[in-house]
Amino acid sequence: MSKHGRILVAMSGGVDSSVAAIMLHEQGYEVIGLTMKTWDYASSGGSSKETGCCSLDSINDARALAVGYGFPHYILDIRNEFGNYVIDNFVDEYLAGRTPNPCVLCNTHIKWEALLKRADKLDCEFIATGHYANIRQQDNGRYVVSKGRDENKDQSYVLWGVSQENLARTKFPLGSFTKAEIRQMALDYGQVELAGKSESYEICFVPDNDYRAFLRHKVEDLDQRVGPGNFILTDGTVVGKHQGYPFYTIGQRKGLGIALGQPMFVTQINPHNNTVVLGVAEELQRKEAWVRDLNLVKYESITEPLQAVTKIRYKDAGSESSIVQMGEHMKVDFHHHVSGIAPGQSAVFYEGSDLLGGGFLM
Repeated sequence: MSKHGRILVAMSGGVDSSVAAIMLHEQGYEVIGLTMKTWDYASSGGSSKETGCCSLDSINDARALAVGYGFPHYILDIRNEFGNYVIDNFVDEYLAGRTPNPCVLCNTHIKWEALLKRADKLDCEFIATGHYANIRQQDNGRYVVSKGRDENKDQSYVLWGVSQENLARTKFPLGSFTKAEIRQMALDYGQVELAGKSESYEICFVPDNDYRAFLRHKVEDLDQRVGPGNFILTDGTVVGKHQGYPFYTIGQRKGLGIALGQPMFVTQINPHNNTVVLGVAEELQRKEAWVRDLNLVKYESITEPLQAVTKIRYKDAGSESSIVQMGEHMKVDFHHHVSGIAPGQSAVFYEGSDLLGGGFLM
C-alpha cells in the first residue's frame, strides 16, 4: 500500500499533466493514469495533421510515461458524451447569437464526472489534473479554488463550475509552481522531449482554430438557414452586408469586411433578424452585467453586496466590482466601464486570489 492512497491522474500527454503524475508518484501516491479521448479530429473537418490532447501521439506519450514509471494507464473514450454536450452546446450558442465557453462546460459536466466515475471503479479516493490552480478546505467546510502561483498560466477561471462534491476529491499538484519550473522539473526527471513540448491555446475540437469552418461542417445547411444579413449602426442605419450573424462575436474588429472611415466593432448580435450592430469602441463599454447559471465556490450565497474582482474573459485582468445575488442571477456593478461583455462567456468573481464563483454572461 502507498502511504498516501490511490489517485487517478488525468494525463493528456502534455508536460503539465505528465509532471503532475510524476510528482504524485514521487510523493508516494499509488498513481493510475487516465487519458480521455474527447473528440475525433477527422469528424470535425480538420485538414491538417491531428494535434493536441486527443491525438494518437499524445495518448501514446501518456502511456509510455506511465509504463516508464511503473503505474497503470487507461484510455477512456468519452467522445459521445463530449460531443452531445460540449460540441452541441458550442454550435447552439453561436446559433443563438452568443459566444460559448466550451472549456468551462467540459470541466464542469464532462471531465470531472468522467474522472470521478472511473475513480470510483478503480477505488481511487482522489483525482488530480495538471491545472495551474490551488485548492483548500475552509473552516466552514467549503472547498475553495484559488489562483495558481503563475499568474500568466492561472486556470482558475475555467474551474468556476466544478461542484463542492467534486472539489472535495480533487488535487492540483502544479498550483504552487510556475510553468518554467514545471518544464525544468521535466528536464530534472530526464524527460527532455516532454519538457520541450509546445502547448495549444486553441479550442481542442476546432481544427485550425477556425470556428466558422467548424460551424459550417457541423451544420451543413448553415449558409442556407442563416444567409447574409445587414450590418447596422446603433440607430438602425444599414451600412453593409455580413455573411451571417453566427460568424461574428462581440468586440470583433478584424475580418468585418467593411470600411467606415474609423475603427468599428461588433457591439450587438441579433439572431432574430440576422443583423449585426457595429459601433465605435465607446459603444462596447458597460458598467453593469447580469450573470446566469451561477455556481458559488467560497460562500454558499452572496445576498449582500460584496466587493470582488470580476473577469469577463479568460485573459481579462479583471475589474473591481460589487456583486450581489438577485434570485437566480448575479448582478455585477463595475466601478469603471468595462469593454466587450459578450453573452455566453463566463463571468468569474474573485476575492483576492480566491475564486468566489462564476456564471454565464446574459
